[in-house]
Amino acid sequence: MSKSDKIALIPLMLCFFCMGFVDLVGIASNYVKEDLGLNDSTANIFPSLVFFWFLIFSVPTGMLMNRIGRKKTVLLSLAVTVLSLFIPLFGNSFGVMLVSFSLLGIGNALMQTSLNPLVSSVIGGKNLASTLTFGQFIKAIASFLAPYLAMWGATQLIPSFGLDWRVLFAIYFVVGLLATAWLAVTPIEETPIEGKPSTFVECIKLLGTPIVLLSFLGIMCHVGIDVGTNTTAPKILMERLGMTLNEAAFATSLYFIFRTIGCLSGSYFLRVMNNRLFFIISVVMMALSMCGLFVGTSKLVLYTAIALVGYGNSNIFSLIFAQALTSMPQKQNEVSGLMIMGLFGGTVFPLIMGFASDAIGQVGAVIVMAVGVAYLFTYIKRIG
Repeated sequence: MSKSDKIALIPLMLCFFCMGFVDLVGIASNYVKEDLGLNDSTANIFPSLVFFWFLIFSVPTGMLMNRIGRKKTVLLSLAVTVLSLFIPLFGNSFGVMLVSFSLLGIGNALMQTSLNPLVSSVIGGKNLASTLTFGQFIKAIASFLAPYLAMWGATQLIPSFGLDWRVLFAIYFVVGLLATAWLAVTPIEETPIEGKPSTFVECIKLLGTPIVLLSFLGIMCHVGIDVGTNTTAPKILMERLGMTLNEAAFATSLYFIFRTIGCLSGSYFLRVMNNRLFFIISVVMMALSMCGLFVGTSKLVLYTAIALVGYGNSNIFSLIFAQALTSMPQKQNEVSGLMIMGLFGGTVFPLIMGFASDAIGQVGAVIVMAVGVAYLFTYIKRIG
């Protein structure tokens, strides 16, 4: 890797940090639920709304990259993300938060579709999966900081600032501006697109390729479990241990702490260990976690289960995404769009989990996530 490529990786990693802003939706939706007095089904609209836009914008973003380039698409995604963080600084009404979370979802759909292929322009070959995993490690830092920043704002911030837990949006807004400026001035050489760019229909037809379809479903399950744990873990602690929201918010941070550890260690293990073996270990950890979340009634068991799913789920995205990209090297932009469209699982899972938890308690939400873990077992044989 050349010196210029190493330099280019720095702002790209900061963009991964900005990608992690989307995970604030879990703790933010819990605070909005408390502020506005919402039930689970209504509160889960917020994380579902964020990830709904992946269904709409991911494939068109892949086509947009073919026309304006990957770097410009990432810059556009940062601009939309920064705007989404600016809006809640002026209020937290239901309508304001709907607009903010919608823009956050749109910006993240653009970013996740374009940033991973942009990294592949700098780092290719066998190191791609480990580099994407390291990017997920950086992303996870933003994810696990979010609950702490929200708790700090809710309990310690001077009331005259008027932001309470929403100080989280102000801090990430500033970081987003920095990332946008840094990437804008960083030169990155992109591989030119050969031949005619794919149409929307041609992109969708790629789902007819077995590895693309199965990877798409795998991404859906990964993000469904991710958003589901992010949103549900605090509710489980509140339901079974009688914690307050501020106390239970630690569950979200614990999940992302172990996801961060998993991404950091995974960036090493994926260089020295067989990818399939590491994938098997990860999914087994997630299965054990679902058992703990299903039956656990003590703090030790529940915290252990949250830690297990955090570590286990940390490298699933990178392994599946890299497998899909390398399977069709001539259609990476299009495949990237389809894989990120799979993040629509972040809409499907929370909605179903909301109805299930309203019906039979948080154990219902755990059952929904367990279905996603079961599917990941079937994907093991696809990992090369």
